[in-house]
Amino acid sequence: MPEMDKEYVLKTVQDRNVKFIRLWFTDVLGFLKSFAIMPDELEEALHEGIGFDGSAIEGYARVHESDMVAVPDPNTFVLLPWRSTDDGINVARMFCDIRKPNGKPFEGDPRWVLKRNLKKAADLGLTFYVGPELEYFYFKSSENPPQVLDSGGYFDLTPLDVASDLRRDTILALEKMGISVEYSHHEVAPSQHEIDLRYMDALTMADAAMTYRLTVKEIALKYGIYATFMPKPMFGENGNGMHTHQSLFEDETNIFFNAKDKYHLSKKGKSYIAGLLKHAREICLIVAQWVNSYKRLVPGYEAPVYISWAQTNRSALIRVPMYKPGKEKATRIEFRCPDPACNPYLAFSVMLAAGLKGIQENYELPDPIEEDLFGMSPLERKKRGIVSLPDNMGEAIAETEKSSLVREALGDHIFEKFIANKKIEWAEYMSHVSQFELNKYLKIL
Repeated sequence: MPEMDKEYVLKTVQDRNVKFIRLWFTDVLGFLKSFAIMPDELEEALHEGIGFDGSAIEGYARVHESDMVAVPDPNTFVLLPWRSTDDGINVARMFCDIRKPNGKPFEGDPRWVLKRNLKKAADLGLTFYVGPELEYFYFKSSENPPQVLDSGGYFDLTPLDVASDLRRDTILALEKMGISVEYSHHEVAPSQHEIDLRYMDALTMADAAMTYRLTVKEIALKYGIYATFMPKPMFGENGNGMHTHQSLFEDETNIFFNAKDKYHLSKKGKSYIAGLLKHAREICLIVAQWVNSYKRLVPGYEAPVYISWAQTNRSALIRVPMYKPGKEKATRIEFRCPDPACNPYLAFSVMLAAGLKGIQENYELPDPIEEDLFGMSPLERKKRGIVSLPDNMGEAIAETEKSSLVREALGDHIFEKFIANKKIEWAEYMSHVSQFELNKYLKIL
C-alpha cells in the first residue's frame, strides 16, 4: 500500500479519538476472527504486521508451524458505528492479509485465495464485479424453535413489517462505513429480510459481505433481537439465499454485452454462463457449504435445484436479467444457488474460476429453458438433459473432492482442509438421531 494510506490511517486514529483498532480476518469456513490493538501499536502493525498463533484458527496451521502475521490493509480502515460512545471514543477495524513469518502469503488465508483468482482475471485484462443479495431472518432469540417477529410476506411494509427500523439502522451503519446499499425489503418468508449491496469489485465486496453480516447481527442485538443467516432455519418456509450477480469488465467495457445477440449476450458472456453450468455440481459445496444448505435447495421454495439458465424463469440456476436500452454496463448473470452462510472469499473464487474456464475453453451455452422446471416430470428433464445440483452435502463433497477446478481455485491447503472439515460435519449429521425420526418411528417400531 502507498505510504499515504498508512499515514491517513494514523492521522484519523489520532483525530477521531480511536482507542481500539480491531484487526479482522476469516478462517477457512468464513467465520470472522478478530483481535484488537491499541493506537500505540498501529504504526508497527501497518509496516510489519502483528504476529499471532494460527494453530487455533480453523483450517490454518498445525501447532509446530503455527506462527502467522496479520498485515492490516489500510484501504479497509473504517470506524465501527455501533462501537462509538457518547463521549467521542471510537473503535475502528481493518481487514488483514495473513502472511508467514518470512513475509510470503499464507496459502490458508481465504482473502489471499480470492486475490490470487482475481489476478488470473486481471492478467486477461478483466475485472470481476459481483452484487450479492444476502437474505436473513430476525428472530426473538437464538433459542429453538425460532420465534418470528412478523407474519409478513414479500415487500410487505407496516404494520406487518415491524423490522423496518432494524433495516434502516443497519443501512445507515453500512453507509457510514462506505458500503453502498441499493435497496432493502421484507422477503417472502415470515420475519425474513434482504438488504442488497451495490455491485463492487469482488475483493471489496467480499470484505463488505463479511462486514454486512456482522452489522446486521450487531444492530439486531441493540434491539434485543437475533439475526441469522442460517440457510434454512424453518421447515415449510423459504430459506436464505445469496443470489450473486456477476459481470466481467475490460476497462470500462462490459464484456458480457452484445447488442446484436437476441439475448444481448456476447460469446464470452455465454461461455462464462456455460462454465458455471458445467461446473455447478463441483462448486456447490463451496457456495452452499453446510448440511443445512441442502434443506434450502429443494423444489418448491424458489431456490434452484436444476442446472439450467433462463431470462425470466426464476426456477433456473442462472438467470440473465432482461436488457434495458442504454444499460449495457448492467448486463450480468445471476447465480442463484449460493447462500449467505458461505465464505464469500472462497465462493467468489470458485464462481470466477468456473466462468473463466468456460471462456478460456470456449464452452458452448445450451438453449435457455423458460418453462417451470419444478413442473416437469423426471422423464422430461432426463430427455432434455437437465441434471440437478447435489441432493445433500455428502453428494456435494464427493463432487468437489474430485474437482481439479476447485482444487486449483482454492489451492491444495484450503481445498484439503475444507474437504476434511465437511466430511466431519457430514459424519456427525449422518449419525445424529433427529426429532423427526423419534416422532415418526419411536411409537411404531
